[in-house]
Amino acid sequence: MQGEMSILQLVLDASLLVQIVMLILVLASVASWALIFRKHAVVRDASRSAEDFEDSFWSGGNLAEIYARVGSSDEAGGGMERIFRAGFREFSRMRKQGASPEAQVEASQRAMRISLSREEDDLEAHLPFLATVGSTSPYIGLFGTVWGIMNSFRALGGQQQATLAAVAPGIAEALIATALGLFAAIPAVIGYNRYASSVERLCGRYETFMEEFISILQRHAHTQAAQQQQDKR
Repeated sequence: MQGEMSILQLVLDASLLVQIVMLILVLASVASWALIFRKHAVVRDASRSAEDFEDSFWSGGNLAEIYARVGSSDEAGGGMERIFRAGFREFSRMRKQGASPEAQVEASQRAMRISLSREEDDLEAHLPFLATVGSTSPYIGLFGTVWGIMNSFRALGGQQQATLAAVAPGIAEALIATALGLFAAIPAVIGYNRYASSVERLCGRYETFMEEFISILQRHAHTQAAQQQQDKR
């Protein structure tokens, strides 16, 4: 308890600039932890949704039934469902317009690429903030450290006898700024690396599904075109 009180007293007795540095680092740390927990929930829900949709998609049934089952709202479901909806909706629209099989597949592919880009942007949201906190917090803490030590030696210059007790409080408050910088930076770097990797894997999973779905649409479009030719004969 005495240690906690002494640290608190050092913070309260620190110079205004060092206190501002400490406050910035504390706020950065709180914001980083909030984003880490939020990103954890987003990536977890997106992964679970992708698994559920893949199980449903590959369990059987024609594309129209799957589309009706997942619904037509662009906000419903996870990222893989939205990519599927965008592709199948555009495929159906081009088919009703009598477009060629190649045009149907190309239009569907463009729609899915646009949807995939949106999903990537949503998943990567706020990751740059974690990277920024992780890379700049140690330097902000170091600035507070240098400033605190500089003030300690300036105060020491006005004394006739130099003692450790005279400079210890200033150096201690300066080192607190360094510790806060590391406290803010380390979780932010770990969180950024973890979720950047998770997002990359998830987007790769989306792209794999998209390529597989495009292959299905190609077969579907050419089968329908061949059947229409036979009906005309």
